[in-house]
Amino acid sequence: MALNNTYDAYDARPVQQETAAGAGAQILLLALLGTAIGMGTAGWLTGLAFAFATWAVLSRALHRSRLPSFGPANRVTLGRATLVGGVTALVADSFRSAPPVSLLVGLTAVALILDGVDGKVARRTGTSSPLGARFDMEVDAFLILVLSVYVAMDLGPWVLLIGGMRYVFVAAARVWPWLTAPLPPSTARKTVAALQGVLLLLAGADLLPHAVNTGVALLALGLLVWSFGRDVLWLRRTSRTRSGAPAAEAVRELVAQ
Repeated sequence: MALNNTYDAYDARPVQQETAAGAGAQILLLALLGTAIGMGTAGWLTGLAFAFATWAVLSRALHRSRLPSFGPANRVTLGRATLVGGVTALVADSFRSAPPVSLLVGLTAVALILDGVDGKVARRTGTSSPLGARFDMEVDAFLILVLSVYVAMDLGPWVLLIGGMRYVFVAAARVWPWLTAPLPPSTARKTVAALQGVLLLLAGADLLPHAVNTGVALLALGLLVWSFGRDVLWLRRTSRTRSGAPAAEAVRELVAQ
């Protein structure tokens, strides 16, 4: 009974206030961008939709996880999400007119740099959580998707494979549940994931010849296909071993690669 009382006494207001502040920061950034470049309706609507979706999904996840506090690492990730919302609005507005490349590159570069900060903050402050890791991953994945849309406008729709591959993997996992099994740590996987944003940003920065930009995007796609393919093969192999021999050898093989 005491346990139930403690569970029922959970106060979600402190963490919900943080998500509301994040939504407010997103709207403020959109207002600044709108003033600076005269952002059109598409940019505003897309940016506002991103802000609302982030607030709604994160609020629900926080309520279900019942975290006692938002935590410094999640604040960094929320700041990154705000920047990603700005990039999303700029890309949506680019269908009307090209946004200032320097502004798009600047927002994206800061978001990519901060990607290496939130994890370190979580470890140093002892505030790592499954929700924080998932939040970080989803922000990364959406930024890659948005960047792939932007680059695809110049190089062609095949670039969308880069941003869409992770979401195809998630959809496939609903059909083949063995894809949801946990993967062992892999430095190669983390490196490939980190390179996607850098390579897409380079391809979209309009600094290199068109042929070189195409090569950069192809490199990003090739690395991603290799990384996903390696993981899928490992998951398939280990799913077959669960009913027989342990998969320890398969784990060692993947980590060693």
